[in-house]
Formats: sequence, structure tokens, C-alpha cells
Amino acid sequence: MGSDISVELRQRFQNAQSVLVLTGAGVSAESGVPTFRGGGNSLVWKGMPFDVISSAQMVEQDLNAVWEWFDYRRALLSELRPNAGHHAIARWQEQFPEFMLVTQNIDGLHQSAGSKDVIEMHGSIWRARCISCHDRYQIPKSKPRPSSCQSCGDRLRPDVVLFGEMLPSGAFEQSAKAASRCDFCLVVGTSALVYPAAELPMIAKSAGAYLCEVNPELTPLSQFCDMVLTGRAGQVLPLL
Repeated sequence: MGSDISVELRQRFQNAQSVLVLTGAGVSAESGVPTFRGGGNSLVWKGMPFDVISSAQMVEQDLNAVWEWFDYRRALLSELRPNAGHHAIARWQEQFPEFMLVTQNIDGLHQSAGSKDVIEMHGSIWRARCISCHDRYQIPKSKPRPSSCQSCGDRLRPDVVLFGEMLPSGAFEQSAKAASRCDFCLVVGTSALVYPAAELPMIAKSAGAYLCEVNPELTPLSQFCDMVLTGRAGQVLPLL
């Protein structure tokens, strides 16, 4: 993989003043995080397809079932650790005058690797949110999750963006602002199909940023990139 990282790419990266990194499921897959979306959304939980049990409609119809699904997912994630890709990205935040990490992942592995001020486009599986007052609560890995809101007493739901829901307020706007002023944009482990996050690389490209993609396979974004590095994030990112 080292031969694919040109001198020009290394120089552009090392000399960048403002860097935006967008990550997707491919980064965490190397740590063992299931994507649940492989095979044409084939995963079924207790008779319900993945996109049904993970929907806003199910929160209204059967919140207990939604929690069962997310409790199951957290149990899978609790033993997993960040990989070399996560750690490389965490080191970069001290390297550049301006640095922003935007992730579509909800697993918290970037933070576990040491990344700070991460913009979580789709929320976090390690938080709960009140359905009424929207207060947020961390969910400890080794303790039972909170059962009700301490402020108003109403029910809590997973603090993630479900099918049929909007992104958290300000998440895309803040990310788009960073994309419009970055001079190096790195897109890692994402299919570049999920909007509006998929707009960010094109915003950066339109503003003159150098656009680099790291993914095991080509994506719809690949044709617009200045450089495409075909490989896994854990192998490629430390080489930068």
C-alpha cells in the first residue's frame, strides 16, 4: 500500500492548514462492528427488517422493542476496541491548525481512540434522549441504562438518527462550513451514498480542497477524487 501513497499526497496532507475527515461504517468494520446493511438490508430482528426496527415509527409503536434491538447492538460493541485507523485519525487532531472529524458511525470508537469534538451525524448508541424535553444521558458500558428522564420523568429513547428522522440540529451545517474552508478532505470507509453527509466531499471539492478517498472498493465518489487509495483504513491511514 505504501507505493500507492505518492510524495505529492503526503506533502499535501502534511502541509494542509485545514483538514476535514469524513468516516463511515468501513472504519469500524475493521474493529468487528457489524454494518447490518450488507446483503441488501437482509438482517431481521425478531421478524422485523433492520430499517423497520431502526425507524422513527417503531419508537412510537413499540419503544421497548427498539430498546431491545439497541441493547443487543451495544452488547456486541462493548468488547470491541478502536483499530489503527481510529488511532491515526485521533493523532491528526493535534497536527493541523484546523481539524474536524465528522462520522456517520454511532459506535463511539473514534472517541475511545482519543478523538475530541467529533461531529456525530447520526448520534451515538451510548446515549439516551428524552422523548419530551430532549435531555441526553450517557449509557455506561457496565451499568444498566437509565430508565426515565431525571428532568421530566418521561421515557428515554436511543439518541441516534433513525430511519425517517432528521439529523441533529446544526450537525450538517457545522460540517458543511468546515468543508467549505478546508484545503484537504479525506473520506474514509463510506459508500458516499447516504445524504446529506455525502454532500460534504463535494462541498470541499467545489471550494478547492484536495479530495482523497480511502476505501476497499470504488464508490460513486471515486471519480471526483484527486486520489483514491484502495485498501482498509487501518492499513492505509497510518502511512499518511
